[in-house]
Amino acid sequence: MKLPIDLKAVIEAATDIESARNTPVSVSVLIDDSAPGDVAAHVRSAFVGAGAHARVTVGYFVGPAFSPYEGDDMAVIVAGFSEEVGRRAAEIRAAGVPVMVVTSMPRLVADMAVAYGNPIPEGDLVAPEGVEGCEADGDAACESGDVAGVNAQSPEILDAPIPIDAAAAAALDRRMGEWVVAACREKRLALALSFPFVRRPLSLEAVSATSLQNAGIGLVLFIPGADMPLMTLNQAKMLLQIAAAYGEPMSVARVKELAAIVGGAFACRSVARQVAGAVPAIGCAVKAGVGYAGTKAMGLAAVEYFERGGNIAGLAGVVSTATAKATQIAGDVAATPAGARVLSTVKAAVRQGAASVLKKTE
Repeated sequence: MKLPIDLKAVIEAATDIESARNTPVSVSVLIDDSAPGDVAAHVRSAFVGAGAHARVTVGYFVGPAFSPYEGDDMAVIVAGFSEEVGRRAAEIRAAGVPVMVVTSMPRLVADMAVAYGNPIPEGDLVAPEGVEGCEADGDAACESGDVAGVNAQSPEILDAPIPIDAAAAAALDRRMGEWVVAACREKRLALALSFPFVRRPLSLEAVSATSLQNAGIGLVLFIPGADMPLMTLNQAKMLLQIAAAYGEPMSVARVKELAAIVGGAFACRSVARQVAGAVPAIGCAVKAGVGYAGTKAMGLAAVEYFERGGNIAGLAGVVSTATAKATQIAGDVAATPAGARVLSTVKAAVRQGAASVLKKTE
C-alpha cells in the first residue's frame, strides 16, 4: 500500500528536529537562602546533569550581586521568605530573560512580591499541586487557583510550605515543564533534551495541538481523500516530536520507520471512512472524531511508551493498537444520533481555527 504521506516533508521535519541536539542552551538558577530545603534541592536536581550543550549557573541571594548571563534562554528563582524575590525577578525580566519563580509557598511569595512593589506575573509563579482537591490534570479545583496548580479554596494550607513528597515533586516537575514549553518556544526541544522534566509536557502539547488540527481537517476538507495526507503528515510529525523529546536519534532510517508506523494507523481510519459514507449527514463529524481520537490515542500511546524507556523499534505495535481501538470507538460513537450531537458541539471552536490549521499543514 502506498502511504498517503509526503516522506520528504517528514525527513525535512526530522532534520529540523535533529538540529536541536546541537543547539546550546543556557539557564541561571538563583536560590533564595530562606527557601525551604526540599524545594531548593528538587529544583537543583532538576537542572543537574544537563546535556553537553547546556550551561547551568547556580547562584544565591547572599554574597555578590547575581545577574543572569546575557546569553541565558531562561532563569529560575527558588523563592522563600526574602523580600528580594519580586525585585530580582523583575530585573531578570527587564534584561529580556524569561524567569520562572518556583516555590512551595505560592500565596505568601505572591503577596510579598506585591507588598514590596514588584508583583510576579501569575503565569511565572510555579508551585506543586500538593493540596487537597488538586489531584489530576484539568481538575476544576486546580483551575480555580489564583496560582497555577494551587487550590484557592484552601488558604490555610497555603500559609505553610507544601511538603515536596513524591506526588508534589512529580506535580512540580510537570508545572515547571509546562512553563518551559510556554515561555521558551524557540528552544523548548533543546531544553527538553537537556532537562528530562520538560519532555512529557512538551510531548503532551504536541499531542493536543495535532489532535485538534486533525479534527479541524476532518471538518473543513470536503474533497474525498484530501484529508488523509494532511492528517497522516501531522501524525508523523507529532511522533517525530515525541521521539525527539525523549532523545531518539532522527536518522533517515528511523524516519522511514515512523512513516511505516503512521501508515499502519492510516489503515485503521478506513473503518471510520466507511461509517462516514454510510451516514453522510454526519460524515464530517465522523472524520473529525476519528482525526481527533485516533491522533490523540496514537500520541498518548507513544508518550507512555517512551516514558517506560521504549524506543522506536517497538513503537509500531503500541501505536497501531491504540489508534485502531480509538478509531473504531470514534466511528461507532459518531454514527449514533447522540454521538453526532456531542461532536457538533466542538464544530464551532474547530472551525474558528480552521484557517490556522490549514496554514500549519502546508
